[in-house]
Amino acid sequence: MTESRTAVVGPGAIGGLVAAMLQRAGHDVVVVARAGTARHVTEHGLDVTTDEFGSWHAPLTAVTEVPRGARVVVAVKAEGLADAVRLVEHAEPAEVVALLNGLDHVDALRAALPGVRVVGATIAGETLRTGAGGPGPALVRHRGTLLRVVVPDDAADLGVVTALRDTPIEVLTGGTEAEVLWKKLRFLAPLALLTSTWGSGIGEALTRDDGLTAGLLAEIAATATAEGVPTTGEELRGILDGFPATMRSSLQADVEAGHVGELDAIGGAVRRRAADHRIAAPMLDDLLGRIAHRAAEIGAGAQA
Repeated sequence: MTESRTAVVGPGAIGGLVAAMLQRAGHDVVVVARAGTARHVTEHGLDVTTDEFGSWHAPLTAVTEVPRGARVVVAVKAEGLADAVRLVEHAEPAEVVALLNGLDHVDALRAALPGVRVVGATIAGETLRTGAGGPGPALVRHRGTLLRVVVPDDAADLGVVTALRDTPIEVLTGGTEAEVLWKKLRFLAPLALLTSTWGSGIGEALTRDDGLTAGLLAEIAATATAEGVPTTGEELRGILDGFPATMRSSLQADVEAGHVGELDAIGGAVRRRAADHRIAAPMLDDLLGRIAHRAAEIGAGAQA
């Protein structure tokens, strides 16, 4: 095992794209997944198609355990966090960079990895994976030009971050870890919650109930401010108004498939921090309940 090997836990849309780009840039990369997925990736690799950076086949190798001493990128969804923690906690990784949404995942990884540098970062870009488990390579599709990783200032020189700079991914620093995570979560939470509540693009979702929207944005802004990222509801509305009106969220897709997905990791995380700061959040409570109920109804209907 060389110190330069990077292990990407979770070869989904984000993890697959990151792994493929690192490999294309000449880095020693292995992806880590469950047995069936690992076997499929090793046999078929991944096909990558992008609007901005070309298309190629990535002949990735996948394993079921994190190689000891590797630098690690955790790129699973929230529901895969427990498995990811199990995979890394006995691998003595050199460092861990987590690209999950929310806040609580960083604490979970740090608790499992005392003495290991664990960094919470964010990634932005419209990416999806299709064809997983099929007869050939799964396809990772990146749309548009946005592909950006933001890390805390004090993580700028980590091995993973340095390696990412060799790829087409834009790598930026953004202050403290709390600032990095909250600068994304403060707009991701209302985007996810409103689109999932109304089952529409963000443009329509913002205007379906003006009072609810304004109240939700004020609650999230107050919580972000208390967490060290000064924000107003008007600022959040401006950010959301700047998105394409048809933009949907991955949480919305999960809910419409009958799953709660990252509802707790995104909305629940904000609610818990609001409670920590004794910030009343009735609109947030309302939407969390509505979305969970909607997902349960859809799931029950699918099983009927």
